[in-house]
Formats: sequence, structure tokens, C-alpha cells
Amino acid sequence: MKVAVLGAGAIGAYVGAALHRAGADVHLIARGPHLAAMRQDGVRVLSPRGDFTARPRATDDPAEVGPVDYVFLGLKANSYAACGPLIEPLLHGTTAVVAAQNGIPWWYFHRHGGPYDGRRLESVDPGGAVSAVLAPERAVGCVVYAATELERPGVVRHVEGTRFSVGEPDRSVSPRCLALSEAMRAGGLKCPVEPDLRNDIWLKLLGNISFNPISALVRATMRQMCLHGGTRQVIETMMAETLAVATALGCEVGVSIERRLAGAEKVGDHRTSTLQDLERGKPLELDVLLAAVVELAEITGVPVPTLRTVHALSDLLALRSAA
Repeated sequence: MKVAVLGAGAIGAYVGAALHRAGADVHLIARGPHLAAMRQDGVRVLSPRGDFTARPRATDDPAEVGPVDYVFLGLKANSYAACGPLIEPLLHGTTAVVAAQNGIPWWYFHRHGGPYDGRRLESVDPGGAVSAVLAPERAVGCVVYAATELERPGVVRHVEGTRFSVGEPDRSVSPRCLALSEAMRAGGLKCPVEPDLRNDIWLKLLGNISFNPISALVRATMRQMCLHGGTRQVIETMMAETLAVATALGCEVGVSIERRLAGAEKVGDHRTSTLQDLERGKPLELDVLLAAVVELAEITGVPVPTLRTVHALSDLLALRSAA
């Protein structure tokens, strides 16, 4: 199995290191000091489950890698539309693109069935720009439950969680998903193949849609947000509105809001990816988290006043941080 990790940051490098341990032919695509460190010393993973070092190949040029069986997409979703020159050299006729993104993916209604089948969401696929680069037929969905941070170039701090759920947009249990699952498990990760990954998407989104923008607005960790009464109430309301949209689309999350909050509090003083991006001056990945759900609420007729308010505030924050 030949795998390219396009955007080998904290999550991408962690997955690449695990797959390399399992014997896959892994190529990490990154840049800058992080790339230099991985080339020299490999990927160093610091984890409660045991530290290890892996030495997959690393490059900044996808043309050096050539076509692969799987592209693990570790880029932020707001970079997808512009990634054509990077991903094109990695593709052959049956290359699968495993999009390890938060929020609502561009392929959400691809082979969805029902009245919304094939519908394009403007907030995540503006003008079809993402679909033009990443054909939905190539997409294998991936919901990441692992928390990682790039402690320094070449060094990934694994905070908690090893689950990477995967699934097909058409809800089939495909050979390409089964093969990927086997390789991920061989590398020490959990990788269930879910018949309907959209349920997992909403489960993960329940936390991301609330904790991520709020953490950026108030500069707080997961634990701090859970322990503050007012912030906790806002997050509970956002989660309730999100569940209503998911239910209107026929999805079942299967976890109560209280349990989701308890799980978040257990993570401790972890900074969300959105807060990390804000602190590093990077673009904020909020369209797929908030704007997409507001758009889905409009489609389904579900009122989401708190989501709209937080979206307005965080959208201005994103614009100002990008200025």
C-alpha cells in the first residue's frame, strides 16, 4: 500500500508514522522547518501510549512521490480548492482521497439519496471549486477523534484518542475502506469502517461547532470552557441546535449533550485546532464548522439563532485575523 500524506502536520504526521510502523510505503508532504526536521530525524511521537519514532520519506514535491493508492489529506478544508497542483501528481485512476477534516465535507450530499442527493453546499464548495479539484467519487470520509499538537518541528504530541472512523459516501463497506482500516489498525490506531459515516460527522461536529469558535473568541482551553457556567450554557445551546439540524437530515448522533461535555472536560487543558491556528496567525477553518450548518439549517428550516450569532462573531474574528 502506497500512501501520501498531503499536509503532514500534527494529525497527518501522526497517521503517517503509524502507517509506516505497519509497513506501508508512506510519503509525508510538508514544508519549512517541520519538513527539515522530519527529513533529518523522522517523526517523533510523544504519547501516553508510548513514545516512538518513525522515518517515512518526506518531501515538499508531490511529483517526487508519484501516484499512490491513498492520499491522506491533512490540509485545512479552506485550502482544498487551491490544492490541485499538489494533489494532481499523486492520483491514478483509483486513488482514494481520505479527507481527515472537521465539519461538513464537500462530498456530504454525494450519493446521499433522498431529496438532497447531489446537492452542493456553497459554504464548503463555493461555485464547485472544491469538487473540481477533489472529485467526490474519490472521497473516503474520515472522522478524527485523536487530539494532537505539533510540539516543535518533527515532534508530535499525542494528547488522547486513537480513533479514525472511515466510510463511503454511498454507505457501502468497500474494499478500499477495509484495506485502509486494516493498515491503520496494524499501526496501532482504531479505524472502524462505518456504514453511515454521516452520523460520526455530526457526533464530532457537536463538539467542533461549539468549542472551536468559542475557544478562539475567549482564548480558552477545553476544560476552561466546560467549567465556566455561562460559556458552558452557550455551548449546550449550540449543541442542541446542531442536533436539531442533524435530526432533520435523518442522522442519529447517539450521544447526549451532557456526555459530550463530560468527554470534552476530560480532555483537559487542550487548545482546539482553531485556537492554535489563531495563535499562529493561520486562517480559521470555520466555514465547514459553522457556516455549513447554518446553510443546512436554512435548507431544512431549522431555527438556529445561537449558531447564527456565534457565526457572526467568529466570522469577524476570522476576517480580522486574516487582515
